[in-house]
Amino acid sequence: MRFGLLGTGPWALSTHGPALAAHKDVQLTGVWGRRSEAAAQLADGLGTRAYDDVDALLTDCDAVAVALPPDVQAPLAVRAAEAGCHLLLDKPVATTPGAARQVSAAADAAGVASVVFFTLRFSDTTAAWIAEQAAEEGWLTGRADWLSPVFGGADSPYTASPWRREKGALWDVGPHALSVLLPVLGDVDDLDAVRAARGHGDTVHVILRHTSGASSSCTLSHSVPPAAAGVSAEVRGAAGAAAMPVRDESPVDAFTRAVDALMESARTGVPHACDVRFAQRVTEILTATEAALP
Repeated sequence: MRFGLLGTGPWALSTHGPALAAHKDVQLTGVWGRRSEAAAQLADGLGTRAYDDVDALLTDCDAVAVALPPDVQAPLAVRAAEAGCHLLLDKPVATTPGAARQVSAAADAAGVASVVFFTLRFSDTTAAWIAEQAAEEGWLTGRADWLSPVFGGADSPYTASPWRREKGALWDVGPHALSVLLPVLGDVDDLDAVRAARGHGDTVHVILRHTSGASSSCTLSHSVPPAAAGVSAEVRGAAGAAAMPVRDESPVDAFTRAVDALMESARTGVPHACDVRFAQRVTEILTATEAALP
């Protein structure tokens, strides 16, 4: 499958680009970025070419992988779908429900496959745990916490990210937490009932009620010191308690599985569980959470 890579930032450099370039069933057609010099440098390192015109790259591709801020990603995803490209997008797919709906509608109208890269859903250890708990009944409560030191003193390439500075951990790592809770406990049954509170820095605490009758909580932060950082999730119910294992592989390996998933969905026509419609729902829940913050 001929892929175009849209984006030249740290995620494209460390994850998307290496995974696409190394994939045996992918031809990395080219790279486009908002900064032409960065696109040329990344393309050279990946053994492909840089495109100055994004529409020219879309014409030459079967699929796109996007590593761009969400509000840049969404309109480009619409253009890519309209050009007939399958979509491998990053989370969140957009930061407004309207923009997310436009991506979903464009993918539906064009008949293209879509996968959104929720990392925990494509890492072997965590994906297997999520699937195992989703097959179990009787869960009563759950939690998913993502505590990162991006703004808390870590030496991170994402510290200077303008969109992360503006939107905070709620929008950056909130999608990861929801990608764990929703398949296990069910959809959020009433967006008006979502409750949220602020904590230190950009920390947000969230309480959700699910269609299964279970409730859950999330703590999301980029403001903890490095020593306090961590990712955890658990569910409790009739089967006891189950804690999510630590993810023990690189994002490149997880992204490679996301590429495989997109190609399988394109081949079979069967939507993937992490398609743009799932990502649209995540955007709707995050929007409701933001509205519930004092």
